[in-house]
Amino acid sequence: MTNSIAELEDSDCILVIGSNTTSSHPLVATRIFRAKEKGAKVIVADPRNVQLVKKADLHIRHNLGTDVALVNGIMHVILARGWHNQAFVDERTEGFEEFRKVIEQYTPERTAEITGVPAEDIITVADWYANARAGSIVYCMGITQHTTGVDNVKSLANLSMLTGHIGRESTGVNPLRGQNNVQGACDMGGLPNVYPGYQPVNVPANKEKFEAAWNAKLSDKVGLTIPGVLEGLSAGTVKAAYVVGENPMMSDPDVHHVEKALRNAELLVVQDIFLTPTAELAHVVLPGASFAEKDGTFSSTERRVQRVRQAVKPVGDSRADWEILQEVSTRFGYPMKYASPAEIMEEVARMTPSYGGITFDRLEGDGLCWPCPTADHPGTKFLHAGKFSRGLGLFHAIEYKPPAEVVDSEFPFWLTTGRVHVHYHTGTMTRNSPSLHQEMPEGFLELNPQDAQELGVKSGDRVRVVSRRGEMVTRVDLTMRVRQGMVFMPFHFIESCANLLTNSAHDPIAKIPEYKVCAVSLERAV
Repeated sequence: MTNSIAELEDSDCILVIGSNTTSSHPLVATRIFRAKEKGAKVIVADPRNVQLVKKADLHIRHNLGTDVALVNGIMHVILARGWHNQAFVDERTEGFEEFRKVIEQYTPERTAEITGVPAEDIITVADWYANARAGSIVYCMGITQHTTGVDNVKSLANLSMLTGHIGRESTGVNPLRGQNNVQGACDMGGLPNVYPGYQPVNVPANKEKFEAAWNAKLSDKVGLTIPGVLEGLSAGTVKAAYVVGENPMMSDPDVHHVEKALRNAELLVVQDIFLTPTAELAHVVLPGASFAEKDGTFSSTERRVQRVRQAVKPVGDSRADWEILQEVSTRFGYPMKYASPAEIMEEVARMTPSYGGITFDRLEGDGLCWPCPTADHPGTKFLHAGKFSRGLGLFHAIEYKPPAEVVDSEFPFWLTTGRVHVHYHTGTMTRNSPSLHQEMPEGFLELNPQDAQELGVKSGDRVRVVSRRGEMVTRVDLTMRVRQGMVFMPFHFIESCANLLTNSAHDPIAKIPEYKVCAVSLERAV
């Protein structure tokens, strides 16, 4: 997030797009509720009628996969009516003229044809957001999980720069991370192209710096993303996979393809706290410790680094992840001799400029938001004050592209996937909780009542859902949350695994799959 969570409640216009905030990030949602109570305009852009819509001043129900067109249309109105912040554009950005040429094509009328959103609603969003004192954008995986995910994010960055709603308190572009400590994992180099602190592996100075610190020869080649690893396993060019705290047998698209790839591994190691469907395929399972059984830090979606303290001893043979990884490394011939998480954190501070002033001692209390470069730095509440990290903010001229898969006569329904308030991700933890399991013991498919009538099904019936990749049977939940021609499934349930159906087509840059759009057919299951 460019800004902190608390700042949201002092925004006077909040655009929530691609985020079912009350289900997936309920504490963030409370800040939006408080902003609403203070008089903020709340705009929810979501193809589904999610719970947050009840608090919204306007619900934008755009067609699946049309986010770029929607945002371009909003920006067209802002430019045409002179609502943009020309001073900010002139002083803080570049690439504006090329950007303008593209935006001029997205009139409200053309945007309405692509997105299904009435032109007057597009104009209203432009007015409220552009003319706000402090406009904030909140988004989640409904924006990123597309073959145009990078384009979607860049479009939101364009919108914030066009209006000057960035680099100030209670503004910004604020992605809500999908899982606990995803931010921290990325900060620590859990990506194939960077060392800790997002220092690129292909910059010679970075490579030399880490080689000297770690006394090891390092590659300057960018590694594989998850789709690349799975493709390599299938082809035999990747021989082994080490999976830590991940359950791709449920979380990755086209599960049949995933299973084939993992079964083809010469060695599959899974390190987790439960025996997940992925762990059941492993040659070796290493039992990790849960959050309550270890010391360390988590970094939250607002860049806040916070202490995690051991409350109970690890159960059975489980160990903290750092201890397992250290011993595996040592046995492979590269000894690691860290005595504690605090000692590891000291190395993080030495090697990672944005964490340079962060130590365990300084994390007592509420923690610190990076960048925190020195021991006397208070942490950074919001980013880009006065200057962007790259200097000038870059406008991107982005054209709308349709999803990788669209409906046709054989597969006439649009399927999108997501979360529900009871369960979390692949259910590894929540479905092991008896109380949560009792709340929602099985999966379901949301279906519009008109579609149900045409299919001859009623609420509680079973339907067979088929895509080009697989099929499964699940229970029907009739609801107006989805429009005609669209269905929704949560992906928490192995018995009705939504990712048997989803498309593994992915964004060409970020490589994230298109979980949010694919085409399916439905029939009543006998």
